[in-house]
Amino acid sequence: MNEMQNLLLRARKYLGSAELLLDAGDYESSVSRSYYAMFFMMQAALLHKGISTSTHKGAISGFGEQFVKNGIFPRSISRSISAAFEKRQLGDYESMLVIEPDEAESVLADARNVVEAVADWLMQNGALPKV
Repeated sequence: MNEMQNLLLRARKYLGSAELLLDAGDYESSVSRSYYAMFFMMQAALLHKGISTSTHKGAISGFGEQFVKNGIFPRSISRSISAAFEKRQLGDYESMLVIEPDEAESVLADARNVVEAVADWLMQNGALPKV
């Protein structure tokens, strides 16, 4: 199994965790897992292009430059990733509970979209086996 396959498996696992956390009412943790599912897929896409980043902002920026700016993915995906990153930052580092249930649901839906869109692109480009 290659690194991109591992990142996809991890992203899908985190989507499942995000759903469980959402159902349990832990909205901040759900958003965090949803964001990380997106992050893993950004890493997989960048890895396919031979690009490695060491920071979240580097991954977001690199993904935007390589995939959104070039029209491979729509700007809406970039906006979803950036919004999830900001909400994760708030949820992880604010002392108060700051994420509402509808926000966590929206981030999870966006994460599912990002994971599947990037996985489909990687499959179409031979980086992942077609399933």
